[in-house]
Amino acid sequence: MARRTERDQTIRGRVVRMLALPLAAMLALLAVIYGNEIGRYRNATATAHRVTLILGLQSLIQELQNERGLTVAVIGGNTAFRDRIAPARARVDSQRATVRSALGGTASAALDSLTDLGRIRDRADAGQDARDDTFDAYTKLIEGLGDDTRHLEIVDDLDLRRDAESLEMLTEVKEATAQEWVFLDGVITAGRFQTGEFSRLLAIAANRDLALGEFDEFADPQAAAAKTALLSSGAAQQARAVEAAALRAGDRQRLQADAGSWWASVATMLDEMTALAGQIGDHTLARAQDLRERATLRLGVLSAIVLLCLAGSAYLAIGATRSLAEPLAALAAEADRLAGERLPVAVRRAAAGDDAGPPDPIPVIPGASAEVRRVADALDRVRTTAYALATEQARIRRGTAESLADLGRRNQNLLRRQLGFITRLEREESSPGGLANLFELDHLATRMRRNAESLLVLVGAASPRQWPGPLPLSDVIRAAVSEVEEYRRVVLRRLDDAMVQGTVATGLAHMLAELIENGLTFSPPDVEVEIHGRRIGDGYLIAVCDQGVGMSEEDLARANQRLRGEGDFMTGPAKYLGHYVVGRLAAEMNADVRLTPSAVTGVTARISLPADLLAADLPIAPSPAPAPPREQPRTTEPVRIRPRALEVDYVVVTERQTPPELGGPDRTANGLRKRIPRARRAEPAPARTSRDDTTVNLIDSPDAVRDRLTALRDGIQRGTFVTTSEEHR
Repeated sequence: MARRTERDQTIRGRVVRMLALPLAAMLALLAVIYGNEIGRYRNATATAHRVTLILGLQSLIQELQNERGLTVAVIGGNTAFRDRIAPARARVDSQRATVRSALGGTASAALDSLTDLGRIRDRADAGQDARDDTFDAYTKLIEGLGDDTRHLEIVDDLDLRRDAESLEMLTEVKEATAQEWVFLDGVITAGRFQTGEFSRLLAIAANRDLALGEFDEFADPQAAAAKTALLSSGAAQQARAVEAAALRAGDRQRLQADAGSWWASVATMLDEMTALAGQIGDHTLARAQDLRERATLRLGVLSAIVLLCLAGSAYLAIGATRSLAEPLAALAAEADRLAGERLPVAVRRAAAGDDAGPPDPIPVIPGASAEVRRVADALDRVRTTAYALATEQARIRRGTAESLADLGRRNQNLLRRQLGFITRLEREESSPGGLANLFELDHLATRMRRNAESLLVLVGAASPRQWPGPLPLSDVIRAAVSEVEEYRRVVLRRLDDAMVQGTVATGLAHMLAELIENGLTFSPPDVEVEIHGRRIGDGYLIAVCDQGVGMSEEDLARANQRLRGEGDFMTGPAKYLGHYVVGRLAAEMNADVRLTPSAVTGVTARISLPADLLAADLPIAPSPAPAPPREQPRTTEPVRIRPRALEVDYVVVTERQTPPELGGPDRTANGLRKRIPRARRAEPAPARTSRDDTTVNLIDSPDAVRDRLTALRDGIQRGTFVTTSEEHR
């Protein structure tokens, strides 16, 4: 008894007891009977509609046959029928409109082909077509309508199928008789058969006799008797006599027959055949309606049984709601609350160092089934395991972040000391070769410093490099350019004047350096990367355009997700760390960064800076001008450098210059300008002239490039963020 009670309290036992009988009854009835009855009902309804349409088409075919006979007779020389053509055409048009209305919106290719009827009539009235051509044109239209009377969609009912087949065969008999009617009238009018006409008459008669034989095979006794009476009528005997005379005359023999008698007798036969088709159609329609009524009755009984089964199922379901649905609903609500609120809060507290233990177990309402209690116990185990895993993961993540931050700070400190030491060596070095090597080492250390700062950005640590006041945005962009490897390929286009807050200058330069480095990496080595800057309202837009291989739409979408700060760099591919760095920096500055396809090829990085990152355009006193370099051979053309707001002369790029030959006496092996020690550049700078006199005359000569690179290095020594920070520290 205890085992039975426990089984009855399970969810499976209750569901089986509740749904076994109604589900079995409904499935059996629906699968075996309901589907068949619905199919029969639909087919019977479609058949009834189809038979009604076929009867309308039969009337249209008869009127069209009559018009064909009159038109061909007039063309053949029987002008007595000319006055009867217009009424015949009017009847055809009226019947066509009736059939079109019965079709509703259903398309009919054969009925649509009757649009050629007007052209056929016009050519017949104008005498442009011969008798045979007109006959063939009408016959083609009639055959198309005859095809629409075939292929009834009926159920597997023998009587209904036999009626449909007999109706189809009678249609073919009627068309063959109508063709013989028109064809033989022309022969009688001409008095003899022309070439090929006798064999055509034989083919028409053979088709008629074949269709009559098939009609006898499918017709019911009543329809067969009506056909026999039709063929035994006086009109049929008179028509058969004319036909026999024509067959006796043979090919190219004169035919003596009364055209009027032939016309009237066959016309009477066609009317009787149409009446017989109507009788068969009415019988078929009545049979289809009877099948539909039977199907309706069976569907009604079956529906009542299904409703009873549904009512029983509903009764059982309502009775089981309190013992099944309510405990499960409460358990599901508690599980959702645990997963959405309680467990995340506990995990966040544990990640923050306040480990108060896992959340409370999920409560179960009294009277719940054994399965519900087991599910609650399983959820409690899941809760405990999930909390343990989440807290362990949080501790690992926190430890990893702290380790990365410590590693980044150590690298940053070492690189800052290294840069300071390199700077002292550069000041003391007088050898051009040694100075060039120090310049190259300085550039590599600067790039390494950016990598160390990327670690700090990814783990959320602040960089110690800060700028106390606003800076020109152009200087920040140049600082970013100086931190990439192939800075010679970077071209600064138009940059609107703007000042940026010093607190975000370091992060903005870092972000731009990552995007510029990305554009250089995925561009051909002989293609430039362009930078544009525009004021857009109160904000500022920076565009980094490359002409590289480009990205697909899916890759662009995923990259923009990373640039929006979505995802975790610890679970993403390592090759996308730069995207995560840019995303973190953009989120801190509330800037919008996105990648879009370039105009021709490649990708454009668009950085939108909000107004709160920009500062007022305050005048900044220029730094002392750099001492002139040591005397070296120069060209006769002067080179004058335009002063900037802060003499931070980074890369001044206007047009692509032809790079000087590498490894010269005043350059390093990589083309960097060899810096002159400050002790040898202590001469005072020349006085500045007015703005109109400081136009930049850029010359492609090696001396001009050397002068600009000298100014670049002096500006970096005065204006880079690391040097300033070290001097303040």
